[in-house]
Amino acid sequence: MGFEGAIDGLLLSVVEAPTLPSAGLASPTFALVAQGRKRLALGQQVFEYGAGDYVIVSVDLPVTGHFVEASKAEPCLGVGLELRPDLIASLLLDATDKPGGPVRGLSVDHASAELVDAMIRLLRLVHQPDDARVLAPLVQREILWRLLRSPQGAAVREIGLADSSLSHVARVISWIRNHYTEPFRIEDLAAMAGMSTSAFHRHFRVVTELTPIQFQKKIRLHEARLRVVGLGEDVTSAGYAVGYDSPSQFSREYRREFGIPPSRDGGRIVQV
Repeated sequence: MGFEGAIDGLLLSVVEAPTLPSAGLASPTFALVAQGRKRLALGQQVFEYGAGDYVIVSVDLPVTGHFVEASKAEPCLGVGLELRPDLIASLLLDATDKPGGPVRGLSVDHASAELVDAMIRLLRLVHQPDDARVLAPLVQREILWRLLRSPQGAAVREIGLADSSLSHVARVISWIRNHYTEPFRIEDLAAMAGMSTSAFHRHFRVVTELTPIQFQKKIRLHEARLRVVGLGEDVTSAGYAVGYDSPSQFSREYRREFGIPPSRDGGRIVQV
């Protein structure tokens, strides 16, 4: 199960059994594993991380994830924070390191002792609401600072920069998510990002592990699944609603993405 903590922006999860791979949309997040193990797939890349490791998602991404080590006796325990551009931006004036090129939208690393200690102190404040009102924002700033100073700091740093290559790609990602039924030209997306076509294509691929067309396809399929499973729409209507002209192509690509045809999908949608 997953749930938000009593502290704004704090994310907690407890999973008591291994799970099947499930597709979901990941938003900018820092997540630390305290126990157990999880696997995420983005495009052709597979990331696996366990106790003491953390994952940083720096833009909205369609991923497939599952827990590979979890039991009632030793559940998979995770804790994390939403990565908010305004909070990160407020720390950048004190950061001496500068961004050095395109960064990946998803990265995994091992947490330092200082980062783990800060997360433990933040968790303790969940049960101290009077102290949390004053101290939680300070501890969250410390966590973000330690992430900025970590080997994955470039990915966090670019979230807070209004004019970074990541923010330009994120703007296009947001447009695709909001207009996923519409056809587009790569040249128009590049202009939206303020890049040349070749530079945009390169940066988009580095960040998402996908081409813009592949990204749009995944967003369409995720939205279709919400309609089929969550809203009970019939398969043909859902396919047309997300931009497919051919029901057979829709069913074929749906099965390829989720491992089951839409007509038989019992629903394994998760928030990653």
